[in-house]
Amino acid sequence: MGLLEQINSDIKTAMKAKERDRLEALRAVKTAFTMEMTKTGAADIDNDSALKIIQRLVKQRKDSASTFSAGGREDLAGKELLELSYLEVYLPAQLSDEDLTVAVQGIITKTGASSMKDMGKIMGLASKELTGKADGKAIADKVKELLS
Repeated sequence: MGLLEQINSDIKTAMKAKERDRLEALRAVKTAFTMEMTKTGAADIDNDSALKIIQRLVKQRKDSASTFSAGGREDLAGKELLELSYLEVYLPAQLSDEDLTVAVQGIITKTGASSMKDMGKIMGLASKELTGKADGKAIADKVKELLS
């Protein structure tokens, strides 16, 4: 079962259970999927694209929550974090710091990179290999740490 089918099934479950916040978060995902399918003209969305969309939505929720917290709006920050928790279920388990270090070190070795000039090459490969397993910022920070 693909992510789109899983989301549709979970929307029905949330509707029956009258879980408004969860339903709202899932509908946002379905809307993003539909917009992507419309943009590409596809009848379905592959799991890699779906994961990227969910990651983008998770990042948006994190950014919004921190902005609301900084502005003293804990009620809105809490809502964003609640929706975030509903979306993270669909992402694969995130790599630990040690696993990320090993993975990035392997990519650096594979590409033969030796300085910060090679960061673009490393990030391109790392982004493909670690899609859904680590945040792009975490990958970039780890690459900088290992190359400096």
